[in-house]
Amino acid sequence: MRIAIFGQAPFGRDVAVALADGGHEIAAVYVPPDSGRPDPLAAEADARGWPLLRCARFRRRGEAIPEVVGAYRTLAVELNVMPFTTVILPPEIVDAPRHGSLCFHPSKLPAYRGGSAIAWQIILGAGETAATVFRPDAGVDTGPIVVQHAGIPIGPRDTAASLYFDKLYPAGVAAMLEAVDAVAAGTATFTPQSDEGASHQPLLTDVHARIDWTRPGVEVDRLVRGCDPNPGAWAQARGTVVRLFGAVYEPAPGAPAPGTLQGVDDAGRLRIAVRGGVLSVAKLRIADSAKEPAAQALRTSGLDAGNDRLD
Repeated sequence: MRIAIFGQAPFGRDVAVALADGGHEIAAVYVPPDSGRPDPLAAEADARGWPLLRCARFRRRGEAIPEVVGAYRTLAVELNVMPFTTVILPPEIVDAPRHGSLCFHPSKLPAYRGGSAIAWQIILGAGETAATVFRPDAGVDTGPIVVQHAGIPIGPRDTAASLYFDKLYPAGVAAMLEAVDAVAAGTATFTPQSDEGASHQPLLTDVHARIDWTRPGVEVDRLVRGCDPNPGAWAQARGTVVRLFGAVYEPAPGAPAPGTLQGVDDAGRLRIAVRGGVLSVAKLRIADSAKEPAAQALRTSGLDAGNDRLD
């Protein structure tokens, strides 16, 4: 089947490679403009001789850009595949191929729609997730489901990074290949999403990443892990922003006031009192500095690991 890929990053590359190796023809690869760092999908397209198009946008003032749509139509694409797409495509492209489009989403749709689904599943305490492939429609992650690999566990130490790279990434590549093969074979089913259990969360920002020390320790732990690696859950010490990474929560009744620094353990982890226990973190990013091991970051900043408090 003749396919256009809209994506970027290693995930976009690996989906494109899996499709090509599976016998599908890559008609074109759409990747955002070069930001200074080589994009793996773009590099793969160059290496394999796939037509590479870099489009910053596909709409202008809410309308499809005619020249972009016109160039796309010359490709005679049968299916669009969107493995890692951060742009909003107009219906003139999404609905143009005879088989439409397929898009990956890292949750058990209809739950956790939106662009920060992985983080919110950890933050809100979901026990499992899914790799879902659906056909996009006019809504946000609301189209009919083609493939859903559910039952992917979210562990008590998973971060947004580990959940994605260790679990959802490989499951997502497999799900996308399965969905495309089913469409090509004419065996795909398109199951409308139910309204039951549907939810949508906003893009995760610093507003959501601010730590509230009055919350139970388990919730603070989930926030830190959900915001790891970006944007980094944060608090302040002496008026300076401190971001926390690599969290592990331990119940410990009778801990000091939440936010109190309790020193660095033998593994170099900073221990912080939380409601109902202790949160230890492996790394810190203080103010505008780079992320560093906790003990080193404390020495550099001058914060007292035994007396200062995060608020």
